[in-house]
Amino acid sequence: MAPQTLDALDLKLLQALELDGRAPFNRIARVLGVSDQTVARRFRRLRGTARLRITGMTDGSRLGQDSWIVRLGCTPDVAARLAAALAERPDTQFVDLVSGGTEVLCLMKPRSRQERDELLLERLPRTPRVTSVSAHCVLHSFYGGPVGWLGKTSALDPAEEAALRLPAVPAVAAPVVLDAVDEALLGMLRRDGRATLAELQAGTGQSESVVRRRLDRLRGTGALYFAVEYDHEPMGHDVEAMCWLTVTPHALAAAGLAVAGHPEVRFAAAITGQANLTVSVLCRTTRDLYAYLSDRLGALAGVQTVDTALVLRRVKAFT
Repeated sequence: MAPQTLDALDLKLLQALELDGRAPFNRIARVLGVSDQTVARRFRRLRGTARLRITGMTDGSRLGQDSWIVRLGCTPDVAARLAAALAERPDTQFVDLVSGGTEVLCLMKPRSRQERDELLLERLPRTPRVTSVSAHCVLHSFYGGPVGWLGKTSALDPAEEAALRLPAVPAVAAPVVLDAVDEALLGMLRRDGRATLAELQAGTGQSESVVRRRLDRLRGTGALYFAVEYDHEPMGHDVEAMCWLTVTPHALAAAGLAVAGHPEVRFAAAITGQANLTVSVLCRTTRDLYAYLSDRLGALAGVQTVDTALVLRRVKAFT
């Protein structure tokens, strides 16, 4: 059966949730000029037709944690199992099968240097049928994470967007420290970012006032944000690729800022390694991808090489 096309109200709802994943339906309805029941019904339908999911995510930069993009070369017979095992780890944010099923790509946020070294220096290199391990530390994020791709569709008009957008999160002077209650709360929100206060209270064993206060603190410090996950096919985007750019150092910042504004780009970051800029791209067709590579990336000053790998399957999602 062909995927269901999203209409204008669907796109407005998705962008409203991108701006505030826990926005009450009545607030969204008031801004969009529809009933609460309409918003709730559209939300339920999108959960089924587009597999819409709101996920609570942590911003590692606010917690004093580094992010690593890891490329694992492997034999085709082990790729799916390796990707599934990585997806089960709480410190992975996305896991993809790429390059004809001979490469697994993941974004990891080890909680400590010991965890990082144990994984990158010991466990992964010793995994049977893993032929190569390449780890790249994310030095600077130009686009992605708390700022999601969907906002580039401009489904909301400026007044609607202003009414739904949350205030900017200020910089923090020191890393946010989490305790056991915070961790329990974050664990529940990773499973369902729109879990009710009553559900969070029951799951953490804390009072509703404590849960509300903890939730406000985590969001107010930027340690917690909410990502919108959904199938891209209903919007006609069938081709996803990771691009690894080698950019001359003096042009790196300008190139990163330029790609952050491209509608096709979902994630862009400066990284360590010979390829010093990585970009996640979403296009409608392979022809559109070719045009983007040749006309947009190829035109950027300072770009020396571009290595492109198609994403075959997303095993674990992130935004």
